[in-house]
Amino acid sequence: MADLSAAKDAARKAAFDRRKRAQSASASDRAVSHLVEFLQSMPGQVISGYWPIQTEIDPRPALQALSASRDIVLPVVAGNGLPLEFRSWSPGTRMIPGDFGAAIPADPTGSDPDILIVPLAAYDARGYRLGYGGGFYDRTLERLRAIRPTLAVGFAYSAQVTPQLPVELTDQPLDAIVTENGVLHFA
Repeated sequence: MADLSAAKDAARKAAFDRRKRAQSASASDRAVSHLVEFLQSMPGQVISGYWPIQTEIDPRPALQALSASRDIVLPVVAGNGLPLEFRSWSPGTRMIPGDFGAAIPADPTGSDPDILIVPLAAYDARGYRLGYGGGFYDRTLERLRAIRPTLAVGFAYSAQVTPQLPVELTDQPLDAIVTENGVLHFA
C-alpha cells in the first residue's frame, strides 16, 4: 500500500505540472464548448459541476450555459472519509468559502446528480483518474452508482493524460473525459 501511495503521489506531482503548462484561454474555451455539447446530448436532469481551484480547468462557463435547461449542483465536502454532498447552484447563487479553497453555495438545499463533471490531476486511457488523494469522488460515485446509473465525466486538458495510473480497488472509473480535443468514451 505504501508503494501504491508513493506512486500516486509521484503521478500527482507530475500531473499538476503538466496541467499548469497546458493552461490557455483557447484550450479552455474549446473544452467548455465540447463539454456543453456532450452534456446537452446526455440524459439526466441534475448535473454536478465544481468550482475550480488551483490550475483546474474552469467548468463555470459550461455550468452557466447548461443551467438554462438542467438543474446544477456543486459538491460540498461533508467530512473526511465521507462521500460528497451537493447543493443547488444557478448563476447569481450566493457562494461562501468551502473546504480546500473551493467556493460552495450558501444554501444547503440540493439533490444528488445524475451526471458528475469531475476535476482531476491526471487520467489514463482506461478511464481512471487521479485526484488530490482524498477519495471524495470515488466514495461519491460508489454511493451513487449503487443507487442508479450515474455518469462520471472527467474535465481536463489533453496534456493531463498519462499512460497508466496506479489504481486501487476503491478507484471509480470515468465514463468519459472531455478535453479541448473532444470527448473520449470509456467502455
